[in-house]
Amino acid sequence: QVQLVESGGGLVQPGGSLRLSCTASGLSLERYAVGWFRQAPGKEREVVACISNSDGGRTFYEDSVVGRFTIAKDNAKGTAYLQMNSLTPGDTAVYYCAVKSPGRNEFDLWGQGTEVTVSP
Repeated sequence: QVQLVESGGGLVQPGGSLRLSCTASGLSLERYAVGWFRQAPGKEREVVACISNSDGGRTFYEDSVVGRFTIAKDNAKGTAYLQMNSLTPGDTAVYYCAVKSPGRNEFDLWGQGTEVTVSP
């Protein structure tokens, strides 16, 4: 069964850190670009970070997370990560990972999400 499973979310105080994991099964992660997205209550889903499956793992970050978040992918373990530092209440959201199949223009396989709450 092809699926993505996120983990690592939780409650953290402002200024704290979390590392989210996205474990893939039923596919070879090395062939896929990976993206992390988030959706805060009452807001639309937005991209947080992406890493390509080529070009040495080129990365993209949404402006508000530059310098605070790091995306990485361990193809041997079939797992992608999102290291989040200096968290603020504005980072509170459900975080989703997704993969883009080779040749596709859109992310076409999504995980179920993991909730991150940043609060004193």
